[in-house]
Amino acid sequence: MNHSIYLPKQDGTTYHYQLTQTEALPQPSKSTFKSRVAYSAAHVVTNPFGSSDPVKEPAIDWEQTMKYRHYLWSLGMSVAEAMDTAQRGMGLQWSHAKELITRSVQEAKSVGGNIASGAGTDHLTPDPQMTIEEVVNAYEEQVSYIEAAGSKVILMASRALASCARSAEDYEYVYGRILDQVSQPVILHWLGEMFDPNLSGYWGNEDIDEAMEVLLRIIERHADKIEGIKISLLDDQKEIKMRRRLPQSVKMYTGDDFNYPSLIEGDEQGYSHALLGIFDPIAPAAASAMQDLDHGDIQKFRDKLDRTVPLARHIFQKPTYAYKTGVVFLAYLNGHQPHFRMIAGAESARSILHFAKLFELADQAQVLKDPARAVEKMKPVLQLAGVHQSEVIK
Repeated sequence: MNHSIYLPKQDGTTYHYQLTQTEALPQPSKSTFKSRVAYSAAHVVTNPFGSSDPVKEPAIDWEQTMKYRHYLWSLGMSVAEAMDTAQRGMGLQWSHAKELITRSVQEAKSVGGNIASGAGTDHLTPDPQMTIEEVVNAYEEQVSYIEAAGSKVILMASRALASCARSAEDYEYVYGRILDQVSQPVILHWLGEMFDPNLSGYWGNEDIDEAMEVLLRIIERHADKIEGIKISLLDDQKEIKMRRRLPQSVKMYTGDDFNYPSLIEGDEQGYSHALLGIFDPIAPAAASAMQDLDHGDIQKFRDKLDRTVPLARHIFQKPTYAYKTGVVFLAYLNGHQPHFRMIAGAESARSILHFAKLFELADQAQVLKDPARAVEKMKPVLQLAGVHQSEVIK
């Protein structure tokens, strides 16, 4: 069985890489995590034969997409559906997201899986001349659809609101209108501009601390309608600062794909739950670590998650919004889909050198389901880029 491969250097030469992981990963036993809530934001699998224009009219492989959600539930994970990890607003539009949410909710019910789905305003084209009421109406449409489908709501940030809001009060008005109507508590989502440059100045402020004050006012006024807040700012100190000021009934969900081990572990004043894109590609390691945390073994928890951080930092390197490419690449290497293609052609967003380093780091993080098979799936990707294996490796 091959456990080595030739990978490219920047100068076009290759180097011999010997994998550190040689055994197939055991799948953690399914369990409901007790100490933390753990959502994995899940990717979608494209159907490369389903459309002649995958950018304008992407096709989704529903069988493979649902199969991956079942895989996450089998590990004890909750699924955060139709979020940015699923290329929401970057290939996956609301028209596709509706079917994705409906199908996922049905599948979740069939196995007792936990699911929450993203509601936004992405069926609107951002326009500074748009009215605030148009944004409210758009949010209402999506929230109503998701609630009718039987899913909890994750209230996503709105590009349309960012484009037309004139003040922090506009954000407080819009969110207040929606929160007054929801039938069960929702999860709010603060997505930083590193994930979506269109969300710069969200909450009516460029300054993060001032923006946080606006969001805290919204949460305090509507705490009975808010289960939690997910922060994706890649700044652990900002998250901790806000976490310590939340009402007792409101959970902090970390969206920090750089600092998640320490934030989930927490400190003497509290901890964060998880709603993470990185929990898609590292799902087995994350599930096993969450079980260790439940058993009170902090050292094992940290050991398993800490070794995945270099991989996460590589996948989420700038431009951060291209991280979905790394998520899908690992799904391909791990046999969760038969090809490395993405909706909107997003597989082109990273270089072959990026994928070579990702392969190394995935091995070192021990997240390759079957290392020998991953080697074989890596070779055609390299060959397509003109990187050939210089000899038969045994």
